[in-house]
Amino acid sequence: MKTKNRDLRTATNACATTSPLFWQPIINIITATLLAISLLLIHSSVKAAGYHLLLNGKSFHKEQPKKGSFNEKNWGLGLQYDYEIYKQHWQPYLTVSGFRDSYKRNSFYAGGGVLRRFSLTRIQKDLHFSAGLVAFIMTRKDRNNRRPFLGALPAFTLGTDRVAINLSYVPKVEPKLIPLWFVQLKVSL
Repeated sequence: MKTKNRDLRTATNACATTSPLFWQPIINIITATLLAISLLLIHSSVKAAGYHLLLNGKSFHKEQPKKGSFNEKNWGLGLQYDYEIYKQHWQPYLTVSGFRDSYKRNSFYAGGGVLRRFSLTRIQKDLHFSAGLVAFIMTRKDRNNRRPFLGALPAFTLGTDRVAINLSYVPKVEPKLIPLWFVQLKVSL
């Protein structure tokens, strides 16, 4: 009887770990797409400033993993919608993107945030630096097997209204996480 119970537990555990939910990635893609569309559609209540193409490209990890190395070429595409500047300094925005993560797996997110803009006109006429926060919903293979999760990160931008560099910092919020900087090129459409 003990052998039979142990075999049943072994078979159950094997099924749980080896049979992925084949529909889970499809649901995540549909969920992320619907969320992105709904976020981009609600922008009509605020004055528009413009759409931007996001070119995801690079991450800089502060530590190396115990085995192998991280993928620091995080290629992918996204969109960012910037609202008009509020009270001369505050830039609200919505964003959606997909990219290859540090483990060479596809990751997707949709969210929004607000940046405090500082003009650097003494250096160049249209140049600005912004700092703020981005909140998002994201799916990753290494996080609950692609189940969406919520997050918030510090965000920064340096550039002009036409071309800028977006930076996000991912701090060590759990023991397995390696802190990193994530870089995007933001180009006005």
